[in-house]
Amino acid sequence: MSDVQKVPDSPGTGILDVALIGSDEQRRKAVAAALLGRPGLALREFSSFPENLDDLPEMLGRHYDVFIVDLDSDPDYAFDLVEALCANDSTCVMVYSAQADMKQAIRFMRAGAREFFTLPLVPAEVAGALTRAAIRHPASRITPRLSSKRFVFLGAKGGCGVTAVASNFAVSLAQESSRSTLLIDLGLPLGDAAINLGMVTEYSTANALQDASRLDPSFLSTLLAKHSSGLSVLAAPGEFPSSQPSPDAFDKLLAVAQQSFEYVVVDAGSRVDLMGSTLFEESATIYLITQVGVSELRNSNRLISQFFATRGRSLQIVLNRYTPHALLFDDRQINKALTRPAQWKIPDDYATARRTKNTTTPFALEDSPISLAIRQMARAACGLPADKEKKKGFLFFS
Repeated sequence: MSDVQKVPDSPGTGILDVALIGSDEQRRKAVAAALLGRPGLALREFSSFPENLDDLPEMLGRHYDVFIVDLDSDPDYAFDLVEALCANDSTCVMVYSAQADMKQAIRFMRAGAREFFTLPLVPAEVAGALTRAAIRHPASRITPRLSSKRFVFLGAKGGCGVTAVASNFAVSLAQESSRSTLLIDLGLPLGDAAINLGMVTEYSTANALQDASRLDPSFLSTLLAKHSSGLSVLAAPGEFPSSQPSPDAFDKLLAVAQQSFEYVVVDAGSRVDLMGSTLFEESATIYLITQVGVSELRNSNRLISQFFATRGRSLQIVLNRYTPHALLFDDRQINKALTRPAQWKIPDDYATARRTKNTTTPFALEDSPISLAIRQMARAACGLPADKEKKKGFLFFS
């Protein structure tokens, strides 16, 4: 299997390494022409199939991210090759042919091929396929830190105070843990996390999500703003984005974030549309923010029953603006609606909330009942014992 062309770069540099395999030079060059010059891609051409499939482990050992295989020269051997490559779950295989043969396409897709191209190539299709490979492929060197943890704040309803709780939790977490902490505002199209922290940011999640193929720890770092507490912030866009990011782009952003930070806090607003992404995967701790009202408890019940019924401690229910002496429901009714007791109760400290909102100062930096509740949540999240201090006789618990 001869190596006939190489774009200078070495595997492991954080770009997408592509092996193009085909004995027909004309077809192979047509595919190579569509790939060469693309940013973030290193291409290596092979003018023949391996003499036997036992050569595959050596190829995989060189950390190719994507294999693109010509079907037409020897379809049966190409099928065996694709099947052997796809035996490694982390390998992304694409195939191409001069014939638009649906049966052939289905055959190779069943063998594990991710994409089927028909010559002449459509540049947009190739670009989309490579973007998906870069986002999804584990071999693209996006490996979260073993110690990285993700905390996702989701509102049962708009207006429950998700952003206020998430942003102040993130400030407290950064301060209490002294670990690298990132807050991501997914309140698209417009979010208020940066405003809640009194920050003016130049870049936003739109910059990260719209160019996900370029996203790596270095690129992400250029998009972040730093809060005085030590918290890093990726704000929501200040304008309506021109297009909607794909779920794969969100997955890429979260993976890169967890590669770079020990704690990643996500303000998800009411983004139930992202349930199919990795945002809510089992390893994440979900904080469901709700209030004691008919519509809020009803929505909470629906969310828990449909999406989080099997969650244990990784689902934390937070009753925000809690006023125990002015509720229409008692604890038994609340627990029944939520299907379980709430882990956290944040008091309705209107004076503090209004003052800090007007001064754009996080209430986590003040000494008040509401800041104490948030601090206890953050300390529990990073494995620290709860503060023994109690404010005004209000009990905070987890």
